[in-house]
Amino acid sequence: MPENRRPETPRQLVVMRHAKAEAHGPTDFDRHLADRGVTEAELAGRWLVEQGFVPDHVLVSASLRTRETWAALADGAGWDADAIETDESETLYEAGPETALDLVREVPEDALALLVVGHNPTMGYLAELLDDGDGDEEASNALVMGYPTSAMTLYDLTGDWADLDEQGATIRAHHVPRA
Repeated sequence: MPENRRPETPRQLVVMRHAKAEAHGPTDFDRHLADRGVTEAELAGRWLVEQGFVPDHVLVSASLRTRETWAALADGAGWDADAIETDESETLYEAGPETALDLVREVPEDALALLVVGHNPTMGYLAELLDDGDGDEEASNALVMGYPTSAMTLYDLTGDWADLDEQGATIRAHHVPRA
């Protein structure tokens, strides 16, 4: 290996659509999670623990329902959300998949496990965009069937976040928690 090149770093990434929200709020940005959404986000956290995933960085849309999803997920997992580096992003709220990928590329390189909580259709498109086709076939097939609330896709990848590109991650698992 050339001296100026460091070894590829193993990383984990979870792309998640927020949990079920109330149908109405003062604005779309200010909609709370429905009771079902809180329960399903907690179940999502338990599932991530079962997968051995513990984020050291979280990128979450600044909307109320995504922030509440992250809080309930952390509670379900038994994590201290305040102890995990979290970026609340107004840009992610309205981002398309390419912009969402750009935001992932800006994550600090010392982060090895990243959770992204956002909105559809962006999260579903991003999940499909990242799939290199070499991972779990059943999980990969589930992506094309839609990306409902609380859907999560867990990826393994190597290299730097800044270098992540389309088809740059391998799907390990996909899950949609339901109460």
